[in-house]
Amino acid sequence: MKIDVIKLDGGKAGSVDLGEAIFGLEPRADILHRVVRWQRNKAQQGTHATLGRSEVSYSTKKIYKQKGTGGARHGSRKAPIFRKGGVYKGPTPRSHAHDLTKKFRALGLKHALSAKAAEGNLVVLESAAMDAPKTAMLAKQIKNLGWKRVLIIDGAQVDENFAMAARNIEGLDVLPSMGANVYDILKRDTLVITKAGLEALEARLQ
Repeated sequence: MKIDVIKLDGGKAGSVDLGEAIFGLEPRADILHRVVRWQRNKAQQGTHATLGRSEVSYSTKKIYKQKGTGGARHGSRKAPIFRKGGVYKGPTPRSHAHDLTKKFRALGLKHALSAKAAEGNLVVLESAAMDAPKTAMLAKQIKNLGWKRVLIIDGAQVDENFAMAARNIEGLDVLPSMGANVYDILKRDTLVITKAGLEALEARLQ
């Protein structure tokens, strides 16, 4: 699969061949769903908690005598049926993460990249480097290119000036190649990969 390479100013910079094994797959929603679910569950904090009967603060004295009141027999105000009582089987802190094999995660990333290529929302950029961190200039270039919600994947390291210029632009995110993931790719309308990022991704997914 051949695709044109562009510069930030919109000019042409040749073309590159995209590997069919990474960018030419038929995207499968079930694979993408499983990988995104694994990502989101792993990111979930799981710090939700409630106080149980043994944890609420209240007197342990029997609230009234056992017999002769005409009411139900109770021993403690900590019971769940009372106001300010403990919660019965409430949530406790836990991890929501589950296992997903390394091969399947790599397959999910290939399908996400293929999905963007199939939609025509994949752009190859010659380089994401700047001489100085100029946010206004970068914002103007992105507007001229028609990018609104965009993810840029660079090589092993993101250019420091480019990262500084990009961090205050709404709808623009920049990641190194090792940070490329299914959720972030699918969440954006346009996926931009630099030539360095392309080489790093192909080496990572071979």
